[in-house]
Amino acid sequence: MSENFPAGSPADAQVVIAVDVGGTGIKCALVTPDHQVVHSERHATGADRGAEAVVETILSVVEGLAAKAVADDLVPVAVGICIPGVVDEADGVIRYAANTGGMRNVPLRDLATARVGLPVRVGHDVRTGGLAEATLGAGAGYDQVLFIPIGTGIAAAHIVGGKVLAGGHWGAGEIGHIIVRPGGPVCGCGQRGCLEAMASASAVGRRYSERVGVTASAREVASQAAAGDPVAAEVWAETVDALADALLTAQALYDPSLVIIGGGLAEAGEQLLGPLRQALRDRIAFFTEPEIVRARLGDEAGCLGAALLALTVAEFDHPTDPAVLTPLEAEL
Repeated sequence: MSENFPAGSPADAQVVIAVDVGGTGIKCALVTPDHQVVHSERHATGADRGAEAVVETILSVVEGLAAKAVADDLVPVAVGICIPGVVDEADGVIRYAANTGGMRNVPLRDLATARVGLPVRVGHDVRTGGLAEATLGAGAGYDQVLFIPIGTGIAAAHIVGGKVLAGGHWGAGEIGHIIVRPGGPVCGCGQRGCLEAMASASAVGRRYSERVGVTASAREVASQAAAGDPVAAEVWAETVDALADALLTAQALYDPSLVIIGGGLAEAGEQLLGPLRQALRDRIAFFTEPEIVRARLGDEAGCLGAALLALTVAEFDHPTDPAVLTPLEAEL
């Protein structure tokens, strides 16, 4: 710990610094060991300024939150940062992050540690948000959880016993690139017919707009479908079918007890979840049908997940490692 931050303080004065970096904004907070947010802030990412400027913004935010904690007679003990992209969580390196200025091989953990003198954990945004939903949100009490946020893109986090399975190359959970419609729309990854090209919020709006010649968002398509618009209803049904096909594959691979749907498309609630449950039930064959529910934490999931990363950092235990009780957890 830096000499600027007093050591040996009681646990009720300790906080962790949680930073959720997005392509547009940075959500950050000071969070207690019992997951209470005592201070929160939002900052612009400024991705158009380039990777170096975004990294400096992140470090400045961390430094400012550490100073805020000290000014409030709190003791910052660790930092958790989550960010989209290819994240090497073992080394704390951002291998590639297109949406945050084009970062490549940025040793963010070491840079943040050098800036504030605190232990730091860096995580992938979806895996980190999934950790929060499984621990503090809709998945609390479940041992096997699959978290799928559906927004501009689609990814997933598989949480088993409170640990996130990140894969051998930190790429687990790219469910958006399961091909569900061979020969279908071109995906941003270059393949055709990916789930993301069929059922992401952006894809829903695009497919409807292509058919009617009027630009519309996924929220508007859902509203139009509920109001009886036949084209919107057709697009919505195709979306549900594509999601059900992907969930069937996910069930075969992961066998989660609970599937949590988050992101912008989940705002449709039972208009999405009801038909999705039925469509999966119609396909399920010999697999056990999982519960399917809506996420509870909303856009706070990433920040709370970053706090959970930080809370594991005392002895560098991590949610992608085997479960080990850290000294900080033991004290609490």
